[in-house]
Amino acid sequence: MQHEQRMAALAVCRVQDGATLPAALAAVADGAPTRGYTLVAELAYGTLRHWGRLAALKQALATRPLAEPALSALVAVALYQLDHTRSPAFAVVDRAVDAAVLLARPQAKGLVNAMLRRYLRERVALNAEVAKASPVARWSYPRWWIGRVQADHPQHWRQILEAGNERPPLTLRVNRRTTSRDALAARFAAADIATQAVGEVGLIVLAPQPVPALPGFGEGAFAVQDAGAQLAAPLLRVEDGMRVLDACAAPGGKATHLAELADIDLVAVDSDAARLPRVRENFARLKLDCPRLTILEADAADPGDWWDGRRFDRIMIDAPCTASGVVRRHPDGKWLRRKSDVSTFAEQQRRLLAGLWPTLKPRGMLLYASCSVFAAENEWQIKDFLDRNADALRESISFGADCPHVGGQLLPSGNAASHNQDGFFYALLRKA
Repeated sequence: MQHEQRMAALAVCRVQDGATLPAALAAVADGAPTRGYTLVAELAYGTLRHWGRLAALKQALATRPLAEPALSALVAVALYQLDHTRSPAFAVVDRAVDAAVLLARPQAKGLVNAMLRRYLRERVALNAEVAKASPVARWSYPRWWIGRVQADHPQHWRQILEAGNERPPLTLRVNRRTTSRDALAARFAAADIATQAVGEVGLIVLAPQPVPALPGFGEGAFAVQDAGAQLAAPLLRVEDGMRVLDACAAPGGKATHLAELADIDLVAVDSDAARLPRVRENFARLKLDCPRLTILEADAADPGDWWDGRRFDRIMIDAPCTASGVVRRHPDGKWLRRKSDVSTFAEQQRRLLAGLWPTLKPRGMLLYASCSVFAAENEWQIKDFLDRNADALRESISFGADCPHVGGQLLPSGNAASHNQDGFFYALLRKA
């Protein structure tokens, strides 16, 4: 275990230096077996999910400063293990002491041992103490983030913050072109894999495992997609023969869903060339024969560089954003984002709406989507657009009774919810 603790601590340090967590994990990967890498990822993701509280605990426990960043991260990893995993406490402490020797000077092991054993003795009191120390320690988000969620969602801010600190479920979207949800659930049950239905075509795998090992993966029976994200494509009401644009399309989750729903003329645009191959790979694996599929590398907000002049019946804008609604899946985002990023993304979103609206046919529909819970990227953005465009009409959207939401804002929900979802926002606009 000490090897995995050490690797997780190094990954956490890289995130603190500005790397994304996937990049940090890739940088520290050493070719260990899949099981070992899975544990490293679990420890790194979990530590960052609860970083605010763990950092406060470290400060309360330390009798002298932990000079080495990797050693400080190691203590946080071990504290996370003690509270959120089933690993025996004695093993966590002993292995962390061994890992400390590898990360720092041999004498560091005494300090690490003392801190962790004191935590085991005084756990209840220490947790109560740090919870009162600051909002950052209580909620494990930056202070500016907490304040924005409180202001935007005065009745639901606690629910939003708490849901963002839970482990996310593994949620699948059943490919109805290939199979049915009942049939796929039966295949999983035959393989002793328990599932739970969610939404119209979703399945939650109750004991997450490597996706490629799941029955039907190679046959294209499903795609990995959160329950909240699965609501996007049906809202556009695509029909056979329609010309449809998916702006900001990579990695292709919503594009493939659109192609499952109808035989359409689909244009998928994304500015990130490195992510576009994923779109093609997902269409191929799902066996979606879409002869009228066009994939373009371009800035969707500047149609003059890529648009052929033929207007679209439907447009999906999956807008770039702070991803504040999906932090349980991307906990590094809490610590990498800055307050100024909100206005930066808002400007990109304005450009997309303004640039793509002229490419929509009269009576056509545009779905604006984001994975944010910040009003500046969602409700405020849409209200501003409607104020500036007299030919834009907002359509009403209905979600299921078990789908927590306020207007077009889906509220992140925890693992106890029947509709376990991330925090997405949707606004459906029709051109008059």
